[in-house]
Amino acid sequence: MGRLFGTDGVRGLANGELTADMVVRLCQSAALVLTKGRHADELEAKGLRPKAVIARDPRVSGEFLSSAVSAGLASSGIDVWDAGVVPTPANAFLVKEGEFDFGVMVSASHNPAPDNGIKFFSLGGTKLPDEVEDRIEAAMQEPPLAPLGGDVGRIVRFADAEDRYVMHLLKTLDRDLTGLHVVLDCAHGAASGISPRVFRDAGATVTVIGDAPDGLNINDGFGSTYLERLQEAVVAAGADFGVAHDGDADRALAVDNTGAIIDGDVIMAILAVSMKEAGTLAHDTLVATVMSNLGLRLAMKEHGITLLETAVGDRYVLEQLAATGSSLGGEQSGHIIFSQHSTTGDGILTGLHLAREVIRTGKPLAELAKVMTVYPQVLINVSGVDRRGLGANEVVAQAVRDAESELGEHGRVLLRPSGTEPLIRVMVEAADADTAARIAGDLAAVVTRELAVS
Repeated sequence: MGRLFGTDGVRGLANGELTADMVVRLCQSAALVLTKGRHADELEAKGLRPKAVIARDPRVSGEFLSSAVSAGLASSGIDVWDAGVVPTPANAFLVKEGEFDFGVMVSASHNPAPDNGIKFFSLGGTKLPDEVEDRIEAAMQEPPLAPLGGDVGRIVRFADAEDRYVMHLLKTLDRDLTGLHVVLDCAHGAASGISPRVFRDAGATVTVIGDAPDGLNINDGFGSTYLERLQEAVVAAGADFGVAHDGDADRALAVDNTGAIIDGDVIMAILAVSMKEAGTLAHDTLVATVMSNLGLRLAMKEHGITLLETAVGDRYVLEQLAATGSSLGGEQSGHIIFSQHSTTGDGILTGLHLAREVIRTGKPLAELAKVMTVYPQVLINVSGVDRRGLGANEVVAQAVRDAESELGEHGRVLLRPSGTEPLIRVMVEAADADTAARIAGDLAAVVTRELAVS
């Protein structure tokens, strides 16, 4: 059996792999692990119970799964504050702002409606490191906490959770957005109520699509993985630009007034250069993953900004931000993290600050996006291969060296085993798309031949 936790919590088909019984047990185990230590001793000395904030995105299975979360926690002596449907970054903010012992988010992010997931945030609103997740998984084999009588946890509605989060977002802006017309695609997800409210409160004129969640339509043809409708809506409305969220609103991708896509790398480049000029880019450093475009690396070098690379996953970006004291990081997929304001990726916060930059400079987003050149990038997933043999195969290694030699400074090669699937990802960037496709195809063929599982 593989590891229960993936790159972003525990995910699976709701009522398939992810059952109510399993979630109850998972949360009982989390109660065992996340309520230990000095803070727990202080609570016990004061006669207080640990407390957790829970939330969910609007997919229908979140209703019974969040009930299972509450049952698992309350039966373990944890007081539960239920924030209802709010974005994942709202959960993280509420944990930190309310000094909760931990938080639980029921969401499968950009996955389709039948899937769901459980994410944990620790004291301070940060994602759990691998070793803590492993301890929670191991604790599922231990007897759960089983308090009796008045020692069981209570479950209450976190009535002002959304208002607290909205006020937090607005406080991060140093100017209003009056005069800006923005189209928001809320993916029929957790941003549907909050994102339009925040942008309007900030002064923007707002057109909204994908804001009618029914529990089944989350991420269905809308949101950051389906940008066509946003492109059409921005052009049709004559808007300045558009922002697309995913189902739990921890991502943001943008579309300029012409309908061109502005991905997470370009958004980071715009914000990093602006923050450096303002003196707010800590250590003049940006943190990104190995999958970020070569154009981002070259643009940061041109502007005197150090680029630190991490493994794929916003949790690893967060770890590097914390370790280096940096203030901005993220992923090409639109997980952008402002460590001054948030402990995780926040799509609404990202959209607000991109809008702020348009207002501050008086330049259209298409002009701001010229800060970096996006190199053509080809990604091929090679299945049916031995992921573990990648680092030891000299034929593959030589093929990579030959490709890198051909590309020189105007291209990049990355081969990496998938963390969630039995395949190897072959990524090539080059100055032109044909070269990238040719070299990626050649490398994929070598990987298939050398590492095929017999």
